[in-house]
Amino acid sequence: MNKILVANRGEIAMRVMRTAREMGIKTVAVYSEADRNMPFVRYADEAVCIGPAPSSQSYLRADKIIEVAKELGADAIHPGYGFLSENASFSKAVSDAGLIFIGPSAHSIEVMGSKIGAKQAAKKFNVPMVPGTEEPLKDVNQAREIARSIGYPILVKASAGGGGKGMRVVNTDEEFDDQVRAARSEALSSFGNDDVFIEKYVGSPKHIEIQLMGDQHGNYVYLFERECSVQRRHQKLIEEAPSSCLTPDVRKAMGECAIAAARSCNYYGAGTVEFLVDENLNFYFLEMNTRLQVEHCVTEMITGIDLVKEQINVARGEKLSFTQEDLKIHGHAIELRVCAEDPLNNFLPDTGKLEMYQPPKGPGVRVDDGYEEGMDIPIFYDPMISKLIAYAGTRDEAIDRLCRAIDEYYIKGIKTTLQFGKWAVNVEAFRSGNFDTKFIEKYYKPEYLQGEGNEEEEIAALLSAFAWHQASSARQANTKSTSASGSGRSKWKLSRS
Repeated sequence: MNKILVANRGEIAMRVMRTAREMGIKTVAVYSEADRNMPFVRYADEAVCIGPAPSSQSYLRADKIIEVAKELGADAIHPGYGFLSENASFSKAVSDAGLIFIGPSAHSIEVMGSKIGAKQAAKKFNVPMVPGTEEPLKDVNQAREIARSIGYPILVKASAGGGGKGMRVVNTDEEFDDQVRAARSEALSSFGNDDVFIEKYVGSPKHIEIQLMGDQHGNYVYLFERECSVQRRHQKLIEEAPSSCLTPDVRKAMGECAIAAARSCNYYGAGTVEFLVDENLNFYFLEMNTRLQVEHCVTEMITGIDLVKEQINVARGEKLSFTQEDLKIHGHAIELRVCAEDPLNNFLPDTGKLEMYQPPKGPGVRVDDGYEEGMDIPIFYDPMISKLIAYAGTRDEAIDRLCRAIDEYYIKGIKTTLQFGKWAVNVEAFRSGNFDTKFIEKYYKPEYLQGEGNEEEEIAALLSAFAWHQASSARQANTKSTSASGSGRSKWKLSRS
């Protein structure tokens, strides 16, 4: 494998390209017109514009992406996460074109892409399930009887769904019909498929997921768990590894169940099995994500494993480079998704220009980002600017390091989740580990971010950023002066416009 096309954008494109470069593999970036000046475009060895800003006209153009890969002599395509990463048809089309898809087979994606299909497959391997239906609802009256037998509240969920779409909590018999109808309508609108199923509603669970890797020779390992319970709109904001609540026995049992789920569909590559965990540490299969996760970084920090490197090695037919016995948990890592959202206004996305952008540095701090100062945050894509990860020997030390890094992370021009993150990890429920997926609903109020001292902190940050900005400008001026006599020829090229 000599050249990889990365079918994604932003920080995950940079993440994949950096590992590829370390492995001596050249990279191709594909980008939309809105992303023409993004860092990942400049970083790649070759870059091709594949369409206008909307994803449907660029990053979701499977045919165009494959065409570019073949024309530029790429051997493989890495889909990152989002966009086409869990599209079975894309995986098959890549393989049919004679290229390597750096991910699981189309069969595995198809099985696990359906929540009902995934439950049916995993159940055969005795993976614990939340009580519910195993087939899409056909008869509403029969479904109502099943709901009664399970006991309210129940959850109506879109089979093809994700991100909380097509999901409704039903508390009583009287609202059953309306909520099923609403879930079906939203599922059809969001996914083109109105199949829904029902399961027992676990009111205040923890959301814990297991990272796994499998190769094409039947070898599997689990790389421990990630705690992902701090969420808004069913989407994660803070993740950490390991979880503060699991015992070694429960961790082992969950890991073995995750591998069983992977075996059920002959899975290979990086994947994540998500579980709901109740207050008694009973766990239930939720779904499997057949791709690299946003939060894979915290797993890398506590295991020392480069998951992207392993993905690439598995894709080219190599065996896993380590066994389960080789894996140990070292320290603690915690990640905050730094999103262009306004925590004072229900976390609604915020767009604008990064007038100042100064990420933190120092021991145990990792920032995976895809933007630079002066760039606009476009409205067309996910509002995540970066991932801020802190690593230390203990959980308390990691939290303290994250807070220090947040204080040193200065962004001016748009609203972000930075201050929310600092508030959240200092709430007693979070510090003690006694929290669940209702964390924001239970503990957060916007006015908590409007406390005393914010003005002084902002002034201090502004002065710090100004000094950094002045020094940076001076360095750039010196660099330009020094290189003025050079050819000025770029080491990369735009293969197309």
